[in-house]
Amino acid sequence: MKSQLLIALLSSTIAASALAADSYTIDARHTFPSFEVNHLGFSTQRGRFNKTSGKIMLDIAAKSGSVDVVIDAASIDTGLEDLHKHLKGEDFFDVAQFPSITFKSKSLKFDGEQLVGAEGDFTMHGVTRPVSLKIDAFKCAPHPMNKKPMCGANATTTIKRAEFGITKYVPAVSDEVKIAIQIEAMKD
Repeated sequence: MKSQLLIALLSSTIAASALAADSYTIDARHTFPSFEVNHLGFSTQRGRFNKTSGKIMLDIAAKSGSVDVVIDAASIDTGLEDLHKHLKGEDFFDVAQFPSITFKSKSLKFDGEQLVGAEGDFTMHGVTRPVSLKIDAFKCAPHPMNKKPMCGANATTTIKRAEFGITKYVPAVSDEVKIAIQIEAMKD
């Protein structure tokens, strides 16, 4: 009897904590992952992806949650059509074979009520590797126009593209790639 009561109590506690997390859908109109690489030692070249989706679960009181971001690799935008075509091809992203880039968190890091980091798996070009995101400018509040609850933040990390099988022109075009994602998400 005691073990059944303990199991029921633990089950209800776990269910209640799962229900305490708020679900947010990424706002694709305000979330644009971007990247920058050194080009031949002369300049920093930048680009972004125009289509992003995903979900964020947050329980600030429990300092827990999850981040699940899906980037449409074919939505790459550098401002130069010929470069888009090249980057979409087999030399780089090979979007026909690998249409998505994803980040799935394993844990979130908080400093008080501020979300400051996320550890998880980054998948690109068919390769999954652990990545740490640094998060700043984290804010949750009612949207000033539609009054719906919204959260936003900036996430950054640096990867080595060769670790994901994208080695064309390394080291002339740097192996190190800085990634920045500004995220806005509306509560479901």
